[in-house]
Amino acid sequence: MGKVDDLDLQILSELSNDASISIPRLSKKINVNSSVVYSRIKRLIKRKLIERFTIVVNDTELGYNVKALTGINMDTKKRDHIIEELFKIEGVREVAEVTGRFDILVTMYAKSLDQMHKMVSEKIGRIEGIQSSESFIEMKSRSKAMPYKSSKDSN
Repeated sequence: MGKVDDLDLQILSELSNDASISIPRLSKKINVNSSVVYSRIKRLIKRKLIERFTIVVNDTELGYNVKALTGINMDTKKRDHIIEELFKIEGVREVAEVTGRFDILVTMYAKSLDQMHKMVSEKIGRIEGIQSSESFIEMKSRSKAMPYKSSKDSN
């Protein structure tokens, strides 16, 4: 695998901030010729540093007002079955195997607290092999894009 230089990191940062930016606009923003930016992006895709271009959906605008993280302890012999069953639940977005006091953390979205309660008690609670769970309702969240390299960096 080749070296990732400052220009690659700058392109990754700009695209992670806005993947819909046009190549001419991006090249003007970082002061690099369009053909260079285009070939660099193609190379980043080929090298799998860019896996795909995607969008961020505003879940709240779609009515998904409740987000929860649920920590689950499970019978590890039933791990594959449990993960498969979790993904069958509408609203389950991500399942991560973690270190710490839980075996897995599940990120879930629901339209109401009542719907979230039903997901946890009626769906997750009934999956064979789950020993215990603890849910954390998100009250407020802040996030930022990963700054791989700022176009304002002087280094």
